[in-house]
Amino acid sequence: MSEVSPEKLAQRIADSGLLDARQLESVWSELGSREITLEQFTSLLLRRELLTNYQLDRLLKGERGGYFYNDYKVLYLIGTGTFARVYRAVHRGTGKIVAVKVLRKRFREDVAATDQFLREGQLGVQLRHPNIVPIYEVSSHPSPYLVMEFVEGRNLREFAKIRKKLEPIESLKLAIDIIAGLAYAAEKGMAHRDLKMSNVLVTSRGRAKLVDFGLASLQTKDDDANNPRTIDYAGLERASGVRNNDPRSDLFFAGCILYNMVTGVPPLAETRDRIQRLSVQRYQDIKPVLSIAPEVPRRLATFISRSLELNPDRRFSTAQEMLEEAKRVLARLEAGDTGENEAADTGARSVVKDVPKELEGLSKTIMVVESKMEMQDLLREKLKKYGYRVLVFSDPNRALSRFQDGEPKPADCVIFCTTEMGEYALDAFNKFGADAHTQNIPAILFVEQRHPELLKQAQLADHRAILMSPIKVRELRELLLKMLNPELAAARKLQSAAE
Repeated sequence: MSEVSPEKLAQRIADSGLLDARQLESVWSELGSREITLEQFTSLLLRRELLTNYQLDRLLKGERGGYFYNDYKVLYLIGTGTFARVYRAVHRGTGKIVAVKVLRKRFREDVAATDQFLREGQLGVQLRHPNIVPIYEVSSHPSPYLVMEFVEGRNLREFAKIRKKLEPIESLKLAIDIIAGLAYAAEKGMAHRDLKMSNVLVTSRGRAKLVDFGLASLQTKDDDANNPRTIDYAGLERASGVRNNDPRSDLFFAGCILYNMVTGVPPLAETRDRIQRLSVQRYQDIKPVLSIAPEVPRRLATFISRSLELNPDRRFSTAQEMLEEAKRVLARLEAGDTGENEAADTGARSVVKDVPKELEGLSKTIMVVESKMEMQDLLREKLKKYGYRVLVFSDPNRALSRFQDGEPKPADCVIFCTTEMGEYALDAFNKFGADAHTQNIPAILFVEQRHPELLKQAQLADHRAILMSPIKVRELRELLLKMLNPELAAARKLQSAAE
């Protein structure tokens, strides 16, 4: 990094097409001189959000390509799989944020792999359903790529890893979304063939969406046993003695996902060994749900058990049948009819004090408004450690613009940092508290010891507070709990006093 001068980096930026001459000139003008350090140059580029950290890292490494896929400018890498990488990107003309899925380099010389990737995308274009991530475009130039909806959230595997296991009703609602997507695709004559937790995205509103449809239509008779994306399906169909591409196979793996959500463990032994994955024993050794999680309502356990029947004739015959039954089970659970295995009522007393530290911020989103990268990284790391989802903005105006009147709020609390922005952050904090559609949203102002004059100008309230730097993580956690989860905060306080 030290070998690259600001002038050389500016030339690379211009050559890449990420910024034009006018934009670069405005950067030099703001700096007031070209006799500056590389850090000063890159800090301004990031602070003004002219470049992302991902773009900057590639430029500093001398990477010349991969910044654009026709009209789509790559912003960040958001996912990596065996066959493709997925990027967050923006359309240069409309500003629309999308996900761009690009076939990895090592497969681009393989004509069969490239054709399969593109045909899979073209099949996916046909699907338009609330529980399926839509594919908007398919292209082979400059590299094979698909343009899809960008889903604000995370995949179900990551979601469940944080939560350990989900509540029965929440799990079943997500499963209903998954099955609804399968039922719609089945009407179009399409199966999934790669259904697993990492191919289910959970949106910020808690809905499930499926990705990577269309694989079944691309398989030849013997492909599954040799394809790492479908080997589990091959093992199931060998164990159950049915033909390749049996439509009921998707329903089995939907049951596997639901089992994993309610018990916290996968039903199938996880292994990378191909022989073990194809073994009949692997599918015969699934333990009953209630032996792993006896608190699961019997009605739900019965539903899952039927989904995982090795004999496909004893499973649900279609996704639509499975969907209708799932909805009936959900209605019974929501009505309080959980069956014989219903857990004993523990009374009105809350057990929130037993919530582990790493989950205390679960389902809460914190927006951080900070221009200093080191502080961004610190807050992101610390807050995520306790289960919070973190959004970071360098520009206060852009952060405030995300809170549109009448739209779902993007964050449960906003942290404004005066570290480098000083009064700029203070003004945004006060504006946030004054605007009618944001005045009731909790906010925190970080003020450095060297800026005591800002304390008197801050407009405070019960849900609007100041924290002085240096940051004390415990103090921040306690304030966030008080603002966002007062019941847990009170329980922790009582517990601490008792001890």
